[in-house]
Amino acid sequence: MTTAHQPNAILVLEVDGAGAHPAAWRLDNQTPDSVLDAQQIAKAVLAAESAGFHAVSIEDSRLAPGSGPGARLDAIQRAAFLGPLTHSIGLIPVADSIYTEPFHLSTQLSALDGVSAGRAGWIVSAGGTAAEGAAVGREAVTAGELPGEVADVLEASRRLWDSWEDGAVIKDVATGRYLDRSKVHYADFVGKRFSVKGSSISPRPIQGQIPVFAAEPLDADSDAILIGAPDLDGLLAAAQGNSFPGIRIAELDFVLDHAGEPAADRVEALDGWEPWHSPRARFTGTATDFTDYLLELLGHVGGVRLHPAELRKDAQEFAALVLPALRLAGALKPIRTGNTLRETLGLPAARNRFAAS
Repeated sequence: MTTAHQPNAILVLEVDGAGAHPAAWRLDNQTPDSVLDAQQIAKAVLAAESAGFHAVSIEDSRLAPGSGPGARLDAIQRAAFLGPLTHSIGLIPVADSIYTEPFHLSTQLSALDGVSAGRAGWIVSAGGTAAEGAAVGREAVTAGELPGEVADVLEASRRLWDSWEDGAVIKDVATGRYLDRSKVHYADFVGKRFSVKGSSISPRPIQGQIPVFAAEPLDADSDAILIGAPDLDGLLAAAQGNSFPGIRIAELDFVLDHAGEPAADRVEALDGWEPWHSPRARFTGTATDFTDYLLELLGHVGGVRLHPAELRKDAQEFAALVLPALRLAGALKPIRTGNTLRETLGLPAARNRFAAS
């Protein structure tokens, strides 16, 4: 199939832990406690930035990982550590919207946007399970209530980000005023389960509104949705059939041939330690075949969030063989140092709802 490509797609690399396969850590040549060493993720993200990925995502959960080393560092804090170390790559942590205080969540993401010079994003997670609730002394949230709760948290966060207009900080020595009070506003949000009255404790994020990614059906007011399917043909069908008007990002696991070892044999060896059960479509094979599949997929979506089976090996193969071929084919957006994540995604400048028109 021939697909005409415009340079509109982005590549997001998931960099949590040793990889998407639950046994990846066993072949990573690292001790299990390396998951608590921020230098390990820094190496992976700097390599991804040099290779030309547009962004990295950092998985997280209210609960300890169900396999492998039973610990991880907070995703927003890891992203904040990476902000001053990087220059062009977007930093997109996964953050819980159900059991995190919305005021603190919006402030943490705003601070991340500051230390990364406008390269912060947010993948909204919303499990609402009894186990997650018990971790913070709260009750479970039913599946039917989750979309409404997420919509409330997003709206509260967006109002808090807008509560300081651009130019609110004036630092007027002559009058002794730090702020222009007329440009700081109450958020005044009232939701079903919570309310937020005052303004944020920090100025508006550099991007104004931080790009929000959410999986269906939690996509209310998000800038991008994450779409998935259990197999490769299903993912292509979902990519062609989805009607979301914003940016659509496909979720995809992948395993590539590496150092003469076929991808299928690598999966078999990893599965010998622990079976890999993932809800995402999975590509297993050569870099050439993966390039062909992605060229077809990227004709229908705005980007792909890539989950390498083994981060160190598969990201390296992808960076060396697949990514250059995609860029040569004209399928990827250009990367410019100094761009914000909104600019990389092609989103318009964020209007402040409280500013006088």
